[in-house]
Amino acid sequence: MIVRICLCLLIMISGLALRRFGLGFGLPTLVVKYGGSLLWAMMVFFLVAIAASGLPRRSVALVAAEIAIGVELFRLVHAPWLDTFRLTTAGVLLLGRVFSFWNMQAYGVGIVLGALLDRFATSAFAEATLPAPAPPHSAS
Repeated sequence: MIVRICLCLLIMISGLALRRFGLGFGLPTLVVKYGGSLLWAMMVFFLVAIAASGLPRRSVALVAAEIAIGVELFRLVHAPWLDTFRLTTAGVLLLGRVFSFWNMQAYGVGIVLGALLDRFATSAFAEATLPAPAPPHSAS
């Protein structure tokens, strides 16, 4: 669980830094835009993995995909109060502003990468925390 929390926080910080400083560092607009979407989807994967730690990784990925697609489709809904919220920093980070089919592709890649990172990191952490094997007994 601690590994997932740390990864989720690292992904959040990376996504915020990419969106805030990416263009200033000369990164292409596409990298900043879709890299941010990819990292957002990875964050969603890890939030679901943390909240539903008993689910298999595949189920976590499916739930994360449903959430990401749902949020993207929600961008097609327009109400004055909702559009006003979308103009705020929190609104942009949580809901985004404009529907994009390309975002859904970035979400898919982000969720797959999140699942792979989760598999690698949790297995590496498990191996690192296993107790050392007992030394063999001599027959004397």
